[in-house]
Amino acid sequence: MTAPEQHGTGDRADLRLLVTGGSGFIGSNFIRQLPPGTEVVNLDVMTYAGKSGIDLERPGYRLVQGDIGDPAAVRRAMADCDAVVHFAAESHVDRSIQDATSFLRTNVLGTYTLLEEARKQDCQRFIMISTDEVYGQIASGSFRETDVLNPRNPYSASKAAADRLAYSFFATYGLPVVITRSSNNFGPFQYPEKIIPLFITNLLRGKKVPVYGDGLQVRDWLYVLDNCEAIRRCLDMGKAGEIYNIGGGNEVTNLELTRLILREMGKGEEMIEHVNDRPGHDRRYSLDSAKMHDLGWAPRHPFAQALSETIRWYTENQRWWKPLIS
Repeated sequence: MTAPEQHGTGDRADLRLLVTGGSGFIGSNFIRQLPPGTEVVNLDVMTYAGKSGIDLERPGYRLVQGDIGDPAAVRRAMADCDAVVHFAAESHVDRSIQDATSFLRTNVLGTYTLLEEARKQDCQRFIMISTDEVYGQIASGSFRETDVLNPRNPYSASKAAADRLAYSFFATYGLPVVITRSSNNFGPFQYPEKIIPLFITNLLRGKKVPVYGDGLQVRDWLYVLDNCEAIRRCLDMGKAGEIYNIGGGNEVTNLELTRLILREMGKGEEMIEHVNDRPGHDRRYSLDSAKMHDLGWAPRHPFAQALSETIRWYTENQRWWKPLIS
């Protein structure tokens, strides 16, 4: 393998991307945001969560239905691609607590399969989409990229393993890997099992919203389009071997978030139902995004406005999410 470039490939107009999990929530928003005509191969196994990319047909786009853990499918999809943006993952914490098998298979072994093929094909850039949950919880202050990882549930542990596996391919083989760790994403096309779309769709159906424990867990919320812009910036300008935290700067408790949604939707607090907290529930996440800001990125969508637009999207697109719930 040739020595990796220190910076990205975004100045090339003819860049051909392999996007894994491109039919999922963040991946489909990423593809929609790419400049018209960008050549994209979307490798997606199309699980229950792969319904977000239903309208992705566009010039230069091709869907390959396949598993990232299948070497033959990965080889076929990655052929002639210059860069990989790796979104594909099992991502729901509650499901991982019930059974972590698919999380280990997809998030760890699937990532290994992609990295190995990228190494064989001299891939010019490999963007590993990780998560703030690999750090675990923090009582005060914010995590920096150099902090120790301390994942506290099977999902985040599987992502931490994939994160470090990706870095090892940079350190050992010189594969030009860039790792992003973002805070909680929200926005259109998110499968209605995560807290914001779950609460919105419950309220639209007249159902109560389940708040874990006392609801005082703190999350930093990032509008999905802002995350996609940051990932593109890492693709264009990120330094090989580096990690970039991507935080929205919108820390609120789950209870505060619930009240914001209720207020926006004209509902009262009688719609809140406190339920037993889940095991190993992280109390607070927070990211220091200074390195990302040094690349010239900052969130462009104010939280309140983005939340309002997200509620409006689910209200106006019930034909999209109702079949998923049924």
